[in-house]
Amino acid sequence: MRDDTPEAFFRSAGAGPQRSGRGSVTPSRDGRRRQHLDRFYHLLDVLSEKLGGPRRLRDCSGRDGWPERGVYFFFEEGETREDGQSPRVVRVGTHALSRSSPSTLWKRLAQQRGTVSGSRAGGGNHRGSIFRHHVGTALLARDGYPEEVRRAWASARADRRIKDIEYRLERAVSEHIRRMPFLWLAVLDAPGRDSRRGYLEANAIGLLSNCGRQPIDPPSADWLGRWAESPSVGESGLWNVNQVDQGYDPAFLDLLERYILGLEHATALSQAKSVRTRAR
Repeated sequence: MRDDTPEAFFRSAGAGPQRSGRGSVTPSRDGRRRQHLDRFYHLLDVLSEKLGGPRRLRDCSGRDGWPERGVYFFFEEGETREDGQSPRVVRVGTHALSRSSPSTLWKRLAQQRGTVSGSRAGGGNHRGSIFRHHVGTALLARDGYPEEVRRAWASARADRRIKDIEYRLERAVSEHIRRMPFLWLAVLDAPGRDSRRGYLEANAIGLLSNCGRQPIDPPSADWLGRWAESPSVGESGLWNVNQVDQGYDPAFLDLLERYILGLEHATALSQAKSVRTRAR
């Protein structure tokens, strides 16, 4: 019997720290990016071990003890790094990037997962999830859906008739996303555009993206994202369009490491304790 758990996905892909093997040679610009990518994936391996492995949304619920806020990293079966074994990240995301946003990590993940009950169980709302929208446009192009479904998907608003027309595609999007392994990292900062979550998300996308540069860890020839309507998806190799051409600050890896190792959380607790002590 096939082992279809997320842990098996990582084992079969040979997840583990990958090194560039360039020795002491001074790296080129691409060489530095390779080193940064190796470090990034090594940190995700550490995160995976701390979490007990990745999860899939088909197996998740809001009762699983999710942190209030965080950053998530999606993988996809068949998508590996250049070594042909290590899984490559295909989407990075977060939430609550406006100061008044009430969004939580689970609420965002639940939007990606889609509905689990009701009259359109298994469907979802791609108008509330850009991730779902991109996957839907790719399935539309690859699988030859009728023109009426294409028009419905592109509609900014949806009445009952339009929702009925696009329901089969919404179900296909949910099935695809729910199969994708993902990791998540708790980053318990306040909502806002200048949040550390936003900083980590933007720079991780900037590092991973192949837009306008020599490709490293490119998508496979039959990756679904190559069919996406937005050229940025295919060019970057990510289910992202924002930040894919903005570059990255290598210093974000230091902050990512501190969060994964729990140092930032410990620092925040220590500072809070100090404030409480001074207030007495």
